[in-house]
Amino acid sequence: MESLSNRKKVVSDKKMTFVESLYLPAIFSGMSKSFKHMFNKPATVRYPEQEREFAPVYRGMHVLKRDEQGRENCTACGLCAVACPAEAITMKAAERQPGEEHLYREEKYAETYEINMLRCIFCGLCEEACPKEAVFLTDRIVPTNFERQPFVYGKDKLVEPVDQRVDITNRQHTGKRGNK
Repeated sequence: MESLSNRKKVVSDKKMTFVESLYLPAIFSGMSKSFKHMFNKPATVRYPEQEREFAPVYRGMHVLKRDEQGRENCTACGLCAVACPAEAITMKAAERQPGEEHLYREEKYAETYEINMLRCIFCGLCEEACPKEAVFLTDRIVPTNFERQPFVYGKDKLVEPVDQRVDITNRQHTGKRGNK
């Protein structure tokens, strides 16, 4: 039977010479490569002393944005949770009560909004799916921990504070929903 790729290789059963059977040329070539790499600049960064530069498209910790008046943008439509391939986002919607107009933009808001950071793959599909531009991935690093429970981030960790806004200008690019 003929192969479908038509890429045949003829393998020869050539006997090794005496020098090749000692494996000395292979050992010396490997040692020379190792010796060359000893004088190269190391690829690692000593983290506490130095910080690594991130690419402008780096996706880090999530943030739920507020509008100019300090109201939450999220309307609990669930599109981010549906778009998430890792199923890391869960939310529960609630109706806005009279007198809460200064807290929420729309009549419906996310009463609970949780992201399981252990499941999140930081793909950015949640921020692309959001019609209200409420969820963004920032350039902040997700803090580490030895326990599982602290990695389920609720609204207390995700909603940006009113007094200090999170800069997401490097995450917004031209062509996304009319931003220029």
